[in-house]
Amino acid sequence: MGAPGVLSQDKRRILNVSNLTDWNGAALADDLEAALGAPAIMENDTALVGLGEATIGAGKGADIVAYVTISTGVNGARVVDGALDRAASGFEIGGQLLGRDASASTLEELVSGRAIEERFGAPPATLGKEHPVWEELAEIVAVGLHNTIAYWSPERIVLGGSMMGEVGIPFDRIEAHLERLKSKNPILPEIVSATLGDLGGLWGGLVRLRPLSSSTTLM
Repeated sequence: MGAPGVLSQDKRRILNVSNLTDWNGAALADDLEAALGAPAIMENDTALVGLGEATIGAGKGADIVAYVTISTGVNGARVVDGALDRAASGFEIGGQLLGRDASASTLEELVSGRAIEERFGAPPATLGKEHPVWEELAEIVAVGLHNTIAYWSPERIVLGGSMMGEVGIPFDRIEAHLERLKSKNPILPEIVSATLGDLGGLWGGLVRLRPLSSSTTLM
């Protein structure tokens, strides 16, 4: 099961999800097991999509993959050798602060679909391709990716999410801004677009279950 927000360390309970506050504290894994009479495994929903992209989709063939989604919210996951990297309380890269102190905005507050809709009073896709906000967002996303490269050191970055659509943040402008940022590592990882779309989480779920069942067959 893919669930939003920060999960407990044993991945049985949702600790914090900003847009579904009634779910905070919910023991979803236990509830699902009780309803189905079968074992349930819960992972962060973005992490499952990242696992799918890293192993079946655009990240296939790379050993260390960073998946980043820019959609209603912003998050990502690190996949190493075909498995989700370990984390004490999950990945929340959209929470990285872009500024000097605790009053600074997070990456998610600056570039997410929810933030842009609140800012302009309209769904982002209705703003049109030529709206100047897309260039602004490309520069901010490049800073977020620069930070992600610094702490995750991936071979490949897979970018996905609704804000990366045809009307959205221009992929080539993100790359151009990223090239101009200072970095200790002069070689940037390959950056590619996600390919699995809405099926990424389903593929990730199958990959997550693969070690538990010798009968699971994947492409």
